[in-house]
Amino acid sequence: MGDPSAESSGPHERFPLHPTSEPRERALLVGIDRPGSSVDMGSSLQELERLAYTAGADAIGIITQRLSAPNPATFIGSGKVEEVAEAAQALEADVIIFDDELTPSQQSNLEKSVPRTVKVIDRTALILDIFALRAKSREGKLQVRLAQNEYLYPRLRGMWAHLASNRMGGGVGSRFGEGESQLEVDRRMVRNRITSIKSELARVKRIRGVQRKSRHKSGIANVALAGYTNAGKSSLLNALSGSQVMADDLLFATLDSTTRSITLPQGREIALTDTVGFIQKLPTTLIDAFRSTLEEITAADLILHVVDASSDEMEMHIDAVGDTLDQIDAASIPRLLVLNKSDMLSSEQIAAYERRYPEAIFTSSVTGVGAEELIRQISVSLGAAETTMNVVIPYAEGSAVSLAHRRCAVISEQHEEDGTHLTLRCPAAFKTLYERYEQD
Repeated sequence: MGDPSAESSGPHERFPLHPTSEPRERALLVGIDRPGSSVDMGSSLQELERLAYTAGADAIGIITQRLSAPNPATFIGSGKVEEVAEAAQALEADVIIFDDELTPSQQSNLEKSVPRTVKVIDRTALILDIFALRAKSREGKLQVRLAQNEYLYPRLRGMWAHLASNRMGGGVGSRFGEGESQLEVDRRMVRNRITSIKSELARVKRIRGVQRKSRHKSGIANVALAGYTNAGKSSLLNALSGSQVMADDLLFATLDSTTRSITLPQGREIALTDTVGFIQKLPTTLIDAFRSTLEEITAADLILHVVDASSDEMEMHIDAVGDTLDQIDAASIPRLLVLNKSDMLSSEQIAAYERRYPEAIFTSSVTGVGAEELIRQISVSLGAAETTMNVVIPYAEGSAVSLAHRRCAVISEQHEEDGTHLTLRCPAAFKTLYERYEQD
């Protein structure tokens, strides 16, 4: 009889299981503290850590330096570069992530100073990486590809520096090194790619424009949800519309704008659109690339500025979103401040915020608190920009009454001998239609 221990050994001992998921990378974060900066370095690095985690990396260390301005050659000082290189080696880092956008020369110089096995990226590259993971629609993927290629183009020279410095011997036919010729080929390829993507995005933009004009002509008001990433916009959209848009506790859980129809208490339909979340230091290339998506905000009749009221960085988030709305020319659009996740606040915090933000609406996608009040405020805000009319519609034209219920706010309705008497608040697109029924 054999060894009993051998008989008892199961398949897991003889054929050990190996994990199939990608191992998480180890990230060393680097930032500079600039006196007088409007962005707090501590909160910015905390956000960078969350961005890294979302992209699949765990922060294993943070190195900072106080500088009045970034070093033109290496972003941080030469002594600090040595410290970063030593820390990356000691901590076995896979990637070093800088909290600001690096110039191509800064990135190239830093890569020469750290171990060859360690990648050097900046905040913009990290966000682009997350966007590439999150984009689902054709438009979203095009916008990410455009931003990636525009980010890549000025950095091509550094990528081929190792070949350009290893040129062939002198003489005819050798005046262009291999790296230099390949650099030009790559530049032309990237330029062509950028042109092609912009052309396709322009086509998508035209389609979006037609859809928006169609909504406007139909009298459907567009209400856009805007806010800091992870403020709970998608969850709020689900709570208000009864839909099941993906909502997750991650930065940039959704990139593509999503529109759902909801009905106000008076029976009027409106379009509610969720949009990409904002962050601190949102790179200009990303704003430009996502311009067509952000136009859902700039074309809105009303913006719901959704804020995570449970965040310690709430006020900074409010300011960051306000700055971005200014940047995309949306500052003049009427706005409602929505303090979401109020179920996580104490009664003392709610009282303090009520004093500080008296016009704010408190909501919770978890408990449903504030949903009815928010819908009421949406109705009031949209009505403020509309025309009040008293009309009499003949009974033979009942379709005009039905249309008024769907597209206007019906304040009162009475059935008299000469027809249906309505008091309406009409959007601009319907004012002309109902003028012929108007009574003094």
